[in-house]
Amino acid sequence: MTFATYPSLADRVVLVTGGASGIGADIVRAFAGQGAKVAFLDILDGEGKALVEELRRAPHRPLYLRCDLTEIGALKAAVGQVRDRLGPVAVLVNNAANDDRKPIDDITVEYWDNSQAINLRPQFFAAQAVRPHMKELGHGSIINFSSIAWRGGADNMIAYATAKAAIGGLTRALARGFGSDNIRVNAIEPGAVITEKQKRLWYPDPTQIEAMVSRQAIKNVLLGEEIARAVLFLAADDSRMITKQSITVDAGLR
Repeated sequence: MTFATYPSLADRVVLVTGGASGIGADIVRAFAGQGAKVAFLDILDGEGKALVEELRRAPHRPLYLRCDLTEIGALKAAVGQVRDRLGPVAVLVNNAANDDRKPIDDITVEYWDNSQAINLRPQFFAAQAVRPHMKELGHGSIINFSSIAWRGGADNMIAYATAKAAIGGLTRALARGFGSDNIRVNAIEPGAVITEKQKRLWYPDPTQIEAMVSRQAIKNVLLGEEIARAVLFLAADDSRMITKQSITVDAGLR
């Protein structure tokens, strides 16, 4: 199969949170392949450094910065480092998340707050931090990550699902608030993306993956690269009049 190349992404500065592994790493690969200047934040040093080495021959070698996104001061400092080293950020991909599972009766205040600190809070503050960059450029695209988990009522991951539902409201509010600066804000809701982490933690038996695929309208395993291609479109000038939207990429899972 042949996929699109977006000339508008060449040399554009892109920031991806949680980019060292899983869907985030596929997003980093996709932007690097388009000739973008990609920076990504994570706490997985080994994976982050390995990804930079993997992409060393890309038009622009990616920049990995260690950053704990629950520390908002560190997040803002990392955004400043990206500007200093690569230039103003034109595309922000708020990908980082942790889809932990826990029974409802076992959830504590600490667990709840930590989930929101990972899955929701950084998306707002990262967007706030890059807004001046995008105003300077005269354009920008912010892509927030939600999930179909909240639509199905995922009671085994209620804190995560709540955060992902809130991202829909956050996306719409930011799109309205940033629109006058020609900054677009959209969201992506991935389905059951089968990453190495998912296989290790939630789908250790191949029959579990088969059962999930059987619920999809398109009977192929959903991979991170499919999500990355949707991100590229929303980042590129081809989607310049699309904002305040949420796009589901789930192979028709129901």
